[in-house]
Amino acid sequence: MSDHAPKGTKWIWNIFWLLLIVTTVEVVLGIIQPEFLAKQFLGTRILNHIFIILTLVKAFYIVEYFMHVKYENKPMRFSLYLPVLILIPYLTFILLTEGNYIESMRVMQP
Repeated sequence: MSDHAPKGTKWIWNIFWLLLIVTTVEVVLGIIQPEFLAKQFLGTRILNHIFIILTLVKAFYIVEYFMHVKYENKPMRFSLYLPVLILIPYLTFILLTEGNYIESMRVMQP
């Protein structure tokens, strides 16, 4: 592990507030569910895409700072991030595709 870890607690509070804001936005959007975000885009609602993006942002900050990956050397970071960069879009595609298929089959049944 690198010795470039930050000193003090200011950085942890900055990350805390950022994660709190992102989580608050997710909760408010989940409760309100604005009508203009209910339009379909790439097979699912725009609101679902926003939730996926915000969740990935939170996951990035948690892994980078609280799991101390930010201070590792480059090959170690690539060995952690490359599978994730391939796997998450693939799993998201499967989730959205299969979810739409199941929904269309439910609608077709009498």
